[in-house]
Amino acid sequence: MELQDAIQKRKSVRKFSSKKPDWRNIIEAINSSLYAPMAGGIFNLKFLIVDDKKLIEGIAKWCEQDFIKETKYVVVVISNSNLVKTPFPRRGEHFSTQQSGAAIQNFLLSLEEFELSTCWIGHMNEEKIGKILKIPEKYTLEALFPIGYSAEKKKTKKLKHDLYNALYFNEWKNKRMKKVEKIEARAPEGY
Repeated sequence: MELQDAIQKRKSVRKFSSKKPDWRNIIEAINSSLYAPMAGGIFNLKFLIVDDKKLIEGIAKWCEQDFIKETKYVVVVISNSNLVKTPFPRRGEHFSTQQSGAAIQNFLLSLEEFELSTCWIGHMNEEKIGKILKIPEKYTLEALFPIGYSAEKKKTKKLKHDLYNALYFNEWKNKRMKKVEKIEARAPEGY
């Protein structure tokens, strides 16, 4: 699959088929997160793959999202911002959040390549889910991803925004590139 196709086709899915994904594809998708940019080269993420039905039901309860129960796997992305805050005391928390997002995007696009679907879940009772999954308190639950095959036909999503309203040049609110005068090609002296 071409990268632009994966970017444009990826969407949040909340209806899954009963077909169980190959766990090896999920691990490959997680592996792609290792290639995301990391501040100081410090990878501060952990991934927890959950396939126990009772644990998945508990996760669904504490996310207040029943559709999670339909999936065979949930991937929990966990960070330790202290690893990044130690060398970067002022901006480490910010860097940790940025690199978590970059790693997650790699993960999502890789899932798309395997024709797997998910929905990024950020609303959760972190304390309750942390307890049922036995995650130490010093870690942050960044997001949860129920994974499966979509029960809906995927199509290219229509954008809710347009590039023109999101893009400025050189100064805030400057929506146009300054016209560049045509540069004539000249041979270097001595030719």
